[in-house]
Amino acid sequence: VSQGDSNPAAIPHAAEDIQGNDRWMSQHNRFSFFPPLHALNFGIGGDTTRHVLWRLKNGELENIKPKVIVVWVGTNNDENTAEEIVGGIEAFVQLITTRQPQAKVIVLLLLPRGEKPNPLRQKNAKVNQLLKVSLPKLTNVQLLDTDGGFVHSDGAISCHDMFDFLHLTGGGYAKICQPLHELIMQLLDETPEEKQTTLA
Repeated sequence: VSQGDSNPAAIPHAAEDIQGNDRWMSQHNRFSFFPPLHALNFGIGGDTTRHVLWRLKNGELENIKPKVIVVWVGTNNDENTAEEIVGGIEAFVQLITTRQPQAKVIVLLLLPRGEKPNPLRQKNAKVNQLLKVSLPKLTNVQLLDTDGGFVHSDGAISCHDMFDFLHLTGGGYAKICQPLHELIMQLLDETPEEKQTTLA
């Protein structure tokens, strides 16, 4: 997988939340899974791997000591190949594990997108295939496949799960958040003293 200066998806670049926080936060605030865990959401609408890497290199990993870090990015990298996207994800996962060695990292696989089968959906599937090969080699990194049956037998995605066939509805987020919460709790259970501290 391409890395470094030759990979545009692995070059840090500042982002601006052009979509605004209202839509983003209205979706996340519907769920009670994460507030008891004192979770912080550093996501910005429209994020690409470059934006995440830029923020991680410019202070987002400072003055915190998380037990679990969840990463979910890549579907907005429209201009990049699947290999470049995976290289970008690998770059910031390696940065996270270097700067936050105590943290367990969960990387969510990309969701299918588009009402019907299309090249971007195929690219996301290829990213997932490549991540399944590359990320298990890294220490303290787990993959989570969050595709909870979003693609129906006819190849279509329902607007009840993704209102624009890309962004999740409240019901769509519920399908993602439940298994994610279960994995986070499992990782915290592996060190009971950490779980007690987190939930205190």
